[in-house]
Amino acid sequence: MSETTANPVPLFDAYAPQQIAVRVRDVGVAKAMAPVLTTLALAVLAGAFISLGALFYTVTMTDAAGGSAAPSGLTRLAGGVAFSLGLILVVVGGAELFTGNNLIAMAWAAGRLSSGQVLRNWAWVYAGNLLGALGTVALVLLAGVHQLGDGALGETAVRIAHAKVSLDPVQAVARGVLCNVLVCLAIWLCMGARSVTDKILAIVFPISAFVACGFEHSVANMYFLPVGVVLASSGATPIVLTDVAANLILVTAGNILGGTVLVALVYWFVYLRGEGASDRAGGKSATGESRESR
Repeated sequence: MSETTANPVPLFDAYAPQQIAVRVRDVGVAKAMAPVLTTLALAVLAGAFISLGALFYTVTMTDAAGGSAAPSGLTRLAGGVAFSLGLILVVVGGAELFTGNNLIAMAWAAGRLSSGQVLRNWAWVYAGNLLGALGTVALVLLAGVHQLGDGALGETAVRIAHAKVSLDPVQAVARGVLCNVLVCLAIWLCMGARSVTDKILAIVFPISAFVACGFEHSVANMYFLPVGVVLASSGATPIVLTDVAANLILVTAGNILGGTVLVALVYWFVYLRGEGASDRAGGKSATGESRESR
């Protein structure tokens, strides 16, 4: 068929970076245009998925907290691999994650979306992620999962939450920036993949890296911090809600900076700059170059 001659790249090969840029732009338009209820439902799922990854991370770190002889670096790596479950569920299962949706900034920079459309998507997805995370916290506590290991799992959860709220503002923002650079790069690599296996491999290394390095993910903190608040409420050092809110605000700001400026806008500059002005002048549709993304 002529299709084989028109596309010399084997189907098992990854999309080229320029093709990924077009795909990310067009997917960003589709996400921003999706119905609110659909977006919200998928965002709730993403909040739950990331929370399950955070719970798996907590389980993985509990032995180390209880005095395991495993080196800290290897333990962090194992925790990072465990946490990767969350983004695998989001990408392969299909869900809307706030940090990944920061890549919608590429469609905005290309002139395909207005600022209001981008902010509306972010607001609904952030709210849905929070609902999904809080729902997972409630189920985990009702299930008594924190009592595993004679309560060691709960102690680890409290220790994780205390460490997060003790970060100073500069650390929280900087760690948020670094985190979402890696998260958005993981999503970027997934957009170049052609199979589920490719997507999983593209996710595991960047996500393991950000977790092992101690960077801060706002949606993961929507689970880590509330569960820590509840479990620490009866302890000697409770976690204050104002500290939780401050951490979420600072980490979210860092996530936005890392995902939009250091990933979406950098790749827009490399591959799509000038497109916004030409598209506005020519009235090109959001899918005007969809052939490149096939």
